[in-house]
Amino acid sequence: MDTTTLPPPTASVASEAPAPTLVRDLRYFQLRQEVEEFLYEEAELLDQRRYLEWLDTLAEDLVYFMPMKRNVKFGRHAQQEDTRFEKDMSWMNEGKWTLRKRAEQILTGVHWAEEPLSRVCHMVSNVQLTAIEDATPGAERLKVRSRFLIYQNRVEYEQYFFVGKRNDVLRREGGRWLLERREICLDQNVLLAKNLTVFF
Repeated sequence: MDTTTLPPPTASVASEAPAPTLVRDLRYFQLRQEVEEFLYEEAELLDQRRYLEWLDTLAEDLVYFMPMKRNVKFGRHAQQEDTRFEKDMSWMNEGKWTLRKRAEQILTGVHWAEEPLSRVCHMVSNVQLTAIEDATPGAERLKVRSRFLIYQNRVEYEQYFFVGKRNDVLRREGGRWLLERREICLDQNVLLAKNLTVFF
């Protein structure tokens, strides 16, 4: 199977050149099916507000990054549309520790923007593997892209939609998948929601 080297953790996935297409053999589809199940279960945990269980699916060295979008002239999108990792302002640049604190705050029941709790539905689609760093069964490290749609409803009339793309890095550790890196490309130039309390 062809393999592709993953980008360094400090590089913005959105700004790199398109990755070569992997050979779509049996191993590819087996791994993709495992990844899909991981992402669907993650969506279920978040929708059911099982945040502590969700945190257990995150690697300790997690990078959780959401760049901002900019309006740019034609031909400059690849270089300038998304803000750069740790160089420009972003919506999120977090690790597992900050995500845990956010989840713990929501679970206190006194979070100003999550009392009462939001009703949230995550939808994940277009899951594809774009790189396999180690093809050894049981020790894979994968680069994955997908699309998402998140619906959030609060109180009575507040409702928000978040639509975009995700570029993930997953690694198999101790017989299970862990999320090592997530870049969330929200397709909004201006945030239309009042806050960002949902997890992507």
